[in-house]
Amino acid sequence: MSAEAAKIMKEQDVAETDVERRDWDEAWARVKKRLRTELGDDVFTSWFARIECDGVAAGVVSLSAPTLFLKGWIKSHYSDRLVALWNAEYGDVRRVDILKRSPLKFPAQVKVVHSEPTPALPQAAQDEAEDRFAGSPLDGRLTFTSFCEGASNEVAFRAARAVATAPDGAPPLYNPLYIHAGVGIGKTHLLQAIAHETRKLHPQRRVMYLTVERFTFQFVAALRDKAALDFKEKLRSIDILLIDDMQFLTGRSVQQEFCHMLNALLDSSKQVVVAADRAPGELDGIDERVRSRLKGGVVVGMARPDTAMRRKILDLRLAAACERDPKIHVPDNVLDFIARMVVSNGRDLDGALNRLICRAQFSDQPISVDACELAIADLIGDREPKRIRIEDIQKIVARHYNVSRQDLVSARRTRTVVRPRQIAMYLAKTMTPRSFPEIGKRFGGRDHTTVLHAVRKIEGLVGADQKLSDEIELLRRLLQD
Repeated sequence: MSAEAAKIMKEQDVAETDVERRDWDEAWARVKKRLRTELGDDVFTSWFARIECDGVAAGVVSLSAPTLFLKGWIKSHYSDRLVALWNAEYGDVRRVDILKRSPLKFPAQVKVVHSEPTPALPQAAQDEAEDRFAGSPLDGRLTFTSFCEGASNEVAFRAARAVATAPDGAPPLYNPLYIHAGVGIGKTHLLQAIAHETRKLHPQRRVMYLTVERFTFQFVAALRDKAALDFKEKLRSIDILLIDDMQFLTGRSVQQEFCHMLNALLDSSKQVVVAADRAPGELDGIDERVRSRLKGGVVVGMARPDTAMRRKILDLRLAAACERDPKIHVPDNVLDFIARMVVSNGRDLDGALNRLICRAQFSDQPISVDACELAIADLIGDREPKRIRIEDIQKIVARHYNVSRQDLVSARRTRTVVRPRQIAMYLAKTMTPRSFPEIGKRFGGRDHTTVLHAVRKIEGLVGADQKLSDEIELLRRLLQD
């Protein structure tokens, strides 16, 4: 081969490489645009502003992050979404690899050109990268203003707000405050709202939001690096500690350290707020000392939102999206359809609305109920109602009224037991297919006329006592979650 032919082939290879790079550069730009739309500016800037695309080969996308923490977080929380977006914008992508980027290493065959500077991370995100004992990242959208308050969560909402707005020098009102609810009901939203509100009203207070996963990682790393004392000192100097996903606390040594930290903070009158997907007494595998300490605080639950509240959540989320892009329009009948059909939790509502917003931005087709139904089919799922057992009713009612399940089936006739027992019988009759004799048998072998009297008694009180009506509606929602 002549030198001239070799030169021509080399130039062709370079030209093909430039074209390929231009293709995946453009695809990466589109992926980032969709991520920004889905996540919001604050979250996108915190996690993706410094992520670079190094290439695409054999169906594998190579991204690089400047820190190991950033690499690990994106890999844990966004890998599947990145693969889906790359397939949509580039095609034939089976995996997205995320690597730690060397500050002195440039991707191969990449010509360095002048470009706009990479947007700087918010200060909180910079601190996160620099401080190995920093808290978990906060989402700027999760504030009290964006939280939708209703009958199913008002106690938890007001307790959380009281924690954040407590005056300087005042002893903790509810310590620890323990919030439990199912997935996507708003636990994390309330914890992060406390952090945002506290920093705004009391910037001198040291507040930390920490997932149990992050706590465990930091504790293990501190033991490995022989920095356990620094780790303990850091956490015990916090004024308000917010712990999320308590149900995932595992490991004997980790639980022991958590118990010591919890005791130290509570004994020092430092505020602790904990969130989990179940009540403290139901935290299987958690040390009894930890459960006892948590049960000794204020325990509040949140139930699944009703249709009206789901519509209110959608209105709030749509208003926030329209502030970013005023051209977004989702018809009222479509919002009503989502509120009726997506009944599981608020997170699924967000997902349904985000899909429609994305469709509105990238499609010329109008948003209709039929199109919406296709877009959110997997979120609607099985509409078969949940089968509720009498044992479930007894358990929920006993917990709500602070009596034991044994009390409900016993012969005790004190007022503190009789009323919860009557409510449990009423719910058993209205929420299960069981007959009066069957229900009586489950309540200590009582006669069917006793059950009939209890049902009629509660039916009469519900119409006249709004507080009792609200309590029974809350119990219904807890049973249906």
